[in-house]
Amino acid sequence: MPILEKKEIILCLGSSCFARGNKKTLQVINNFIKEHNLSQYVQFRGGHCFGKCANGPILKINNNIYEEVDSMNVIDILNDEFDGYY
Repeated sequence: MPILEKKEIILCLGSSCFARGNKKTLQVINNFIKEHNLSQYVQFRGGHCFGKCANGPILKINNNIYEEVDSMNVIDILNDEFDGYY
């Protein structure tokens, strides 16, 4: 089995992104990590302002920045990012 790299997930918790629904997205990400037993492969934390407020909510996974993230499309993003981890 190949060695899987640990991924850093940063969810913007600035006021603009938070007001647009990142509280629910935060819960969805936490549930995804637990359901797929990914905690050993993930460093998940909140961040503040990536300077892209007009395109928020913002999610960063390693060097990939995702814009207009919500509790629905974040599952597709996570499935793509963690393909092969579960």
